[in-house]
Amino acid sequence: MSDCDCSVEVESREQRRVLIVLLAINAAMFVAEVVTGVLAESTGLIADSLDMLADATVYGIALYAVGGAASVKIRAATISGYFQIALALIVVFDVTRRAIFGSDPEPGYMVLVGFAALIANVICLRLIAKHRDGGVHMRASYIFSRNDVIANAGVILGGVLVYATGVRWPDLVIGAIIALVVFRGGLAIIADARREQARAANDRI
Repeated sequence: MSDCDCSVEVESREQRRVLIVLLAINAAMFVAEVVTGVLAESTGLIADSLDMLADATVYGIALYAVGGAASVKIRAATISGYFQIALALIVVFDVTRRAIFGSDPEPGYMVLVGFAALIANVICLRLIAKHRDGGVHMRASYIFSRNDVIANAGVILGGVLVYATGVRWPDLVIGAIIALVVFRGGLAIIADARREQARAANDRI
């Protein structure tokens, strides 16, 4: 085995290790946030929990693509992007439903769980940042982790505003903003995957 092959194998092994850790963290936080979000009637928390679910799924797809051909990595990133967009639309539906039928978000839960999720995602972001140049599938994972940190900060802000104002609208607005961030993240990944596919096609010419 050449030095180049050894280097690729080491990098792939390290990517797998990081992705497994990220998948476990996001899966655990999804369960914690979705349960708390339902109990607290918080659109922001539910939106963030679905974002966690999206990320756990994305990390699983990226894990499958590690060490694979460029076409496998491109396909993995594309699937991840579309999945992210689908979850963003689910969040929009939930925000709309709660805006029409009402909700009574509990700000204490929003702030505490949002802060715990923020810590978890800062850890994830630091881990994945080292591998964001490892292929389109790893760039997708990095973008999702970065969006998570933004979403967590939004949930905390929403909880503070709900407590300060005594109204539910900040929670709905934060939920809608998270949906937009997730949606744009999905579009960015799909665009990146298409650029990677175009480069691969040009290299074959």
